[in-house]
Amino acid sequence: MLATDTLTRVSWRARPRSFVALMGLYESNFVRLGWLADSLAALSGAHRSAVAGDCDLLLTVTERSPYTSTVALSYLLPEAHGASRYPDMRLRIYHDAHLVEAQQWAAVHTQPVLRALRTRAERELDQRWARNVMLNKWLEYCVERGHRFSSRTRLTAGA
Repeated sequence: MLATDTLTRVSWRARPRSFVALMGLYESNFVRLGWLADSLAALSGAHRSAVAGDCDLLLTVTERSPYTSTVALSYLLPEAHGASRYPDMRLRIYHDAHLVEAQQWAAVHTQPVLRALRTRAERELDQRWARNVMLNKWLEYCVERGHRFSSRTRLTAGA
């Protein structure tokens, strides 16, 4: 596996916002999620990453099969009544194909930029682009902030 997705070759046929380019974005998401958690195929349970100066990041494996896993990835945002999860993204990891797809994100966006992205995404392909570009940039940001998931970040039952 490549250590960086900047070296990944992109097909000359791939046009921005095309299906081929979207698959390239899914591949980049796989690489970037791999930066957060070394062994994506071995992930299980819930993990919490805490770094100074940033909100805690929560990753929860919700479904596993031999070739795919579904995980929830969210920031835990402190609020007066307790922490809320945002953007509450559901990701599908395709282990055999080395792809990660952002399948769903928060139903309602309070952030103006995210609300505008969702409003402009009318077609299914556009919606997938909006979700996965956001995931791609967010994963890079989380890594830059120092977030990591490992056996040490796994939450115990009831935590």
